[in-house]
Amino acid sequence: MDNKDNKPKNPLKVQPMIYICAECHADNEIRLKDPIRCRECGYRIMYKKRTKRLIVFDAR
Repeated sequence: MDNKDNKPKNPLKVQPMIYICAECHADNEIRLKDPIRCRECGYRIMYKKRTKRLIVFDAR
């Protein structure tokens, strides 16, 4: 094995998550190290945007 540093050849790109501001309802892309703050109004309460993937729970 020539790969001595044990890093994968194709690292996964971290995509920013979309959050919605609780005050002005603007969409914000927040990356891993970004501060949790709205870019429009500066408010610090953010909601994660709902996923478009279908999720089914088995209720019994």
